[in-house]
Amino acid sequence: MEKFDLCVIGAGPSGFAAAMRALDFGKRVALVERNKVGGAGIFDGALSSKTLWELSESYQLTRNTNLGYTVYDSEVHFSSVMHQAHRAVAEKHVQLKKQISYFEKTGRLTFFKGHAKFASKNEIGITDSEGQSQTIWADNTVMAVGSRPRYLPHIPIDEKIILTSDGVSSLPDFPKSIVILGAGVIGCEFATIFSNFGKTKVFLIDKEERILPFEDEDISHAVAANLEDNGAVIHHGASLEKMSIVDGKVEYVLSFKDGRKETHTVEKALISVGRVSNCENLGLEAAGVALNERGCIDDEHTRSNVPNIYAVGDFTADISLVNVGELEGRHAVERMFGSPKRELVYENISTIMFLNPEVASVGLNETQARKKKIPYRIAIMHYRYVNRALAMHKLDGFFKILVSDDDDMKILGMRVMGPHASSTIMAVALMISMDIGIEHLAELIFPHPSIPEGIQECARMLMGTSIVKPEVFNLDVRCYRVDAEGRVEDL
Repeated sequence: MEKFDLCVIGAGPSGFAAAMRALDFGKRVALVERNKVGGAGIFDGALSSKTLWELSESYQLTRNTNLGYTVYDSEVHFSSVMHQAHRAVAEKHVQLKKQISYFEKTGRLTFFKGHAKFASKNEIGITDSEGQSQTIWADNTVMAVGSRPRYLPHIPIDEKIILTSDGVSSLPDFPKSIVILGAGVIGCEFATIFSNFGKTKVFLIDKEERILPFEDEDISHAVAANLEDNGAVIHHGASLEKMSIVDGKVEYVLSFKDGRKETHTVEKALISVGRVSNCENLGLEAAGVALNERGCIDDEHTRSNVPNIYAVGDFTADISLVNVGELEGRHAVERMFGSPKRELVYENISTIMFLNPEVASVGLNETQARKKKIPYRIAIMHYRYVNRALAMHKLDGFFKILVSDDDDMKILGMRVMGPHASSTIMAVALMISMDIGIEHLAELIFPHPSIPEGIQECARMLMGTSIVKPEVFNLDVRCYRVDAEGRVEDL
């Protein structure tokens, strides 16, 4: 029986990161993957969908008529768009395979193509596509088994007419119309993508009164307004009673709180109601690993209830994001073979929502702060006061920074909505991690002109030293305090 210091089950973002980190410690690693190296991080997931979003944003520019020029006779073909998305995915896949191949030649890593299943807490059976099996021994194991789109039992998902995100790449053309069930981040991102290309009438089913209900109202309303300006129809406060395939099309019935019902027919449907972990047929009972009711592992900083078995990425109950999964994979290995320099924390996780326009976030938003009864101060400034936004002629956006309601004014969180929003986030994430106040942000020398200058001006507003004065532009430049009971006072 071949023996390894570490077996990593799953070569998606978190598993790949764990394997590479173990090599840093000079360990002998087995990496097992039953499907494609890269997982949902690149295939039918983050990289694929974000490439489509970038392409849709670029194409939408050709449809604008208020930028001082007009583009005539622009065309877009779904096959060409998907070809570009596949190119990006293939490039990343080649990079990952190149690293695996290099370390295989050194004998430090062995890649197994097949399905892994525990026979005990140290023995792992691997079965390839032809049914051939072998068993290896691992002193430690990282489970990075990933997740898949959630299916709803009453909806006939066939990945051709009624799809999940896994089926989008197999569409033959832009559908003439599509309904999207689920108004969270992924549902809204696909609504943005399809509406940007202008070839598809988009309908979005939102059972709440507003989309993105976990975000602040100003962001939710702005995203909804932009989708509607793009031609999308949002079914607010709608419950799906039935969805079926009738004569090759999708028929769905909605009910509303006022008692009315509506029946609609569209060409395709996209179901976006979350993901479930790939927890089946892993031999967890033989290893003694316990799952919670969600089919995930309640881990203690990545370690399961079995001391030599760890879980990372979508297999844990934490946030399902590529960057979080990679961080967890690295942290798990550092716990096994070294001593992490810092605890695994989630308070400064940076995220991007690829909407119209993009939204970047880190830390708390106002909704969360009020729910937790945390007093805070906040500065809000519109994009129009940032020179780079003026130069780009893209003024649809704003900055929001929340800080503690004390003299230290430590950053609690930030939201930025607008073009280049993602370029603003890292300095603030680092400051949250370092637990320092906004005076450091106020005195940095930012490149000019750039979008991040907006967050610096928000910091200055909170310190009372801003160049753009709230009392002059008080409709879209604001600075106020909110106490633990939600009472608001202007600063």
